[in-house]
Amino acid sequence: MENVVIIGTGCAGLTAAIYTARANLRPLVLTGVMPGGLLTTTSTVENFPGFPEGIDGFELMTRMQAQAEKFGAQVKFGTVESVDLSKKPIRLMVDGEAVETQTLIIASGAGHRHLGVPGEHELEKKGVTYCATCDGALPMFRNQPLVVVGGGDSACEEANYLTRFSSEVYLIHRRDTLRASRIMADRTLANPKIKPVWDSVVTAVDDVAAGKVTGVRLKNLKTGAETRLGCAGVFVAIGHLPNSQLFQGQLALDEAGYFVLGRGMGTSVPGVFVAGDCADSVYRQAITAAGMGCAAAIEAERYLAGLCG
Repeated sequence: MENVVIIGTGCAGLTAAIYTARANLRPLVLTGVMPGGLLTTTSTVENFPGFPEGIDGFELMTRMQAQAEKFGAQVKFGTVESVDLSKKPIRLMVDGEAVETQTLIIASGAGHRHLGVPGEHELEKKGVTYCATCDGALPMFRNQPLVVVGGGDSACEEANYLTRFSSEVYLIHRRDTLRASRIMADRTLANPKIKPVWDSVVTAVDDVAAGKVTGVRLKNLKTGAETRLGCAGVFVAIGHLPNSQLFQGQLALDEAGYFVLGRGMGTSVPGVFVAGDCADSVYRQAITAAGMGCAAAIEAERYLAGLCG
């Protein structure tokens, strides 16, 4: 039986792994389907303390994993299929294998939010994507007009990154100002290859019959006018949904699906703690996720000490 199982290898999960490993608890860390979490899809992280020149998101997560493993964390590629929190020890099914643990830290992060419009699902991986860093350099997008949907930091970063490869980037946003931080918004609006399309939403992605993206249908929310914009790719950056579905009915979730935090990253179930973007609907930063992972780890260590004491 494990002392600590950590679900997720983003900033929250790996920080929790570092702290619990240094406490000689030999945590078992389960990667899920995206080892390293969403930060691995970020080209340059400029706001994580200690890296004045910025650091590649994948490299940051690789370093954090190596640090956790140095102290004895066991990182295992695996997906949690079910969890039973109704009794002790806590029981998980991981790729068909039963795992029992005294404590559980849920750092499952969040996934990409979809537009939910015709053509989006059908053309995914055929021109519709949710990661510019992953897909922006593909031949299908080079020297072509591209669309980025969103108005936050992620959308701005995607748009700026895509200017390396595209002929131009149209930034579609439902408002007339960006939600991004001031520095990111200024950088984006100053880029001559980025063309904002304000007060507009995508209503459909063309062309399913052709088997590739040829454009998007737009609606202006102020005038109601409908137009078509030709492009070779659509990069969706409109936020994230917490990965909490596995725990519905077992732990308290808010209306948006985020875990409801108790004292010290705790939940309504003793020995179960949460950290990171799956529980944070406000800040959703790498550094805040790391801080939450630290707190969850300390609480898990204190809980185990109480069992032994």
